[in-house]
Amino acid sequence: MTTLSERISQSAFDGSRLRVVLMLDLYDGAQQQFLAAYEHMRHQVASVPGHISDQLCQSIENPSQWLITSEWESAPPFLAWVNSEEHLETVQPLHDCVRDTRSFRYSVLRETDGARTPVSARRRTGTQPAPRVGDGVVRHALTFTVRPDCEHKVAEILAGYTSPEARVDDTTRLRRTSLFMHGNRVVRTVEVQGDLLAALRHVARQPEVRAVEEAINPYLEQDRDLDDPKSARVFFTRAALPAVHHLATTGGRPQDVVRHGLYYPAKKGCGMALAKLLAQQDEAAADVPAGLIDSSTVFQRDDIVVRLVDARGPLDTDPLLALGARGPRKADVLARLLDLEALGVDGSLTDEKVAARLLESADMRLITDRRAS
Repeated sequence: MTTLSERISQSAFDGSRLRVVLMLDLYDGAQQQFLAAYEHMRHQVASVPGHISDQLCQSIENPSQWLITSEWESAPPFLAWVNSEEHLETVQPLHDCVRDTRSFRYSVLRETDGARTPVSARRRTGTQPAPRVGDGVVRHALTFTVRPDCEHKVAEILAGYTSPEARVDDTTRLRRTSLFMHGNRVVRTVEVQGDLLAALRHVARQPEVRAVEEAINPYLEQDRDLDDPKSARVFFTRAALPAVHHLATTGGRPQDVVRHGLYYPAKKGCGMALAKLLAQQDEAAADVPAGLIDSSTVFQRDDIVVRLVDARGPLDTDPLLALGARGPRKADVLARLLDLEALGVDGSLTDEKVAARLLESADMRLITDRRAS
């Protein structure tokens, strides 16, 4: 059995309260416009399930620097809100006032109340049970669709570009980029050591990447203009596919580990529940010494769930384990949450042949997998 101390485990599903910190640098003369936009936004956010409170703060040293902090019952309701079209529309007026933004998300691990705070007012629940063990790597993904008649052309473009410079600055570098396609859906996962935002901005400035993005523009289902900051921001905001769970053992990685990307279209409104199920299954799979799953990352946005799996052998040796559906009634739960019709699969997942067909359908085509030297 793999002990907890031997695991790298990062999850949005531990039930702890979430603190979100948004740092903003305003344009000169935009203060009143910003305050009006925030006043509208805070009333919208206050009605979102899971929201507890928020604060707006202004720097005492530099009046153009502002801070918005908010507290949430847990990460899932915040992620559901921040990835929604409603959120995109709500925050749009802020972008006209802001020169730069930085967003940070933290779970509450410990808290200390003032000595005069009444006991009844103290919140002792919802704290993170123990510090997470990480590996210094931030994982993120983007997903978007291309016209159904253009998949092969897009795959050719995406497979042939020159890798950008891995070093971003003294503290940040690109570690690995894996790009998959499932039908006309593109999924690009990135691993960054250091500052994710700095790395994404660095990549966007590289001429090799810019050329690829321009080359696939005519084939996208959602139009975008990379020369228009608003258009580019909306596109990449909608394309963001955040990592909600990552698990790996800290032992040496065997040479025969193979990377797979599995696509799980959820039934309407079931995306978060599906991601949580897969996270729980991967935690259980880690208890098997030298088992099939070496590491996994679950990405989720709305009803799109992607699971990045590094496997120690062929996935079809154990389709249910590979799918995250091994165990009593787990296959039935997965079937209830998953849009099987979208994957072209019919039948009970307890049937090994049906499970094998689902695995084959969910397994995305690897276009390129690049590691930094």
